[in-house]
Amino acid sequence: MGLIDSIKDFFSFNRSQANPLEKKIHYVFNRREYLTQAFTHKSILSGPRQNYERLEFLGDAVLDIVVSKALMKEFPEGDEGLLTQRRAFLVQKSHLAKMGKLLDLMDHLNIESSVNLSVDKIAEKQQANLFEALIGAMFLDGGMEPCKKLIMKTVWAHRDHAWESTNFKGKLIEFCHQRSMGNPSFQVKDVTGPDHSKTFEVQVFIDGEAFPTGVATNKKSAEQLAAKGALEKLGAAL
Repeated sequence: MGLIDSIKDFFSFNRSQANPLEKKIHYVFNRREYLTQAFTHKSILSGPRQNYERLEFLGDAVLDIVVSKALMKEFPEGDEGLLTQRRAFLVQKSHLAKMGKLLDLMDHLNIESSVNLSVDKIAEKQQANLFEALIGAMFLDGGMEPCKKLIMKTVWAHRDHAWESTNFKGKLIEFCHQRSMGNPSFQVKDVTGPDHSKTFEVQVFIDGEAFPTGVATNKKSAEQLAAKGALEKLGAAL
């Protein structure tokens, strides 16, 4: 977003009408029933047009579009396999749950007390569902632009963390050890781009065999992606 757009955005946002959540996402709903629906669990209202599940479905699609476009810009030479892999990391439930937690979305959830949110897996799923539902509600209320702004400030801004969060490198080392294979060797094949925005391409070698490369904006993430590709080629369970 440019400086002029940022200034316009600042003055168009009416904080006097915003609740705490709207202040965090920097967006005030015109139709507040969408916001209410986005935070209503089916344990409260079972009707499909009353709880968040339809909005969650829509938000998932909006996320795919915004993230896909951002990835195509980030990796102009990236093929379908690379882009699909990167998108999968960014829209996975665990990453979206972190974004929900970042925005304290659970503080606004309307849910029956019988649903045990003290269980980590249940809580994580709810956080991710709420984030997707919020995106869906924003899309219906204000179109693609406010959704894009929120996604870029959350999901996209934390992309490196998402790409590093699963320790595929450790899994690959363990896999090789269990099968009496040589230790995987990670080698930087190429570094491109300016100093402030470099792209690293890393390749894995195991017992002299080369495996698919991993490409990322830092070496650590590229190693993780290369390790994931090697595990997939070796038929390992991920």
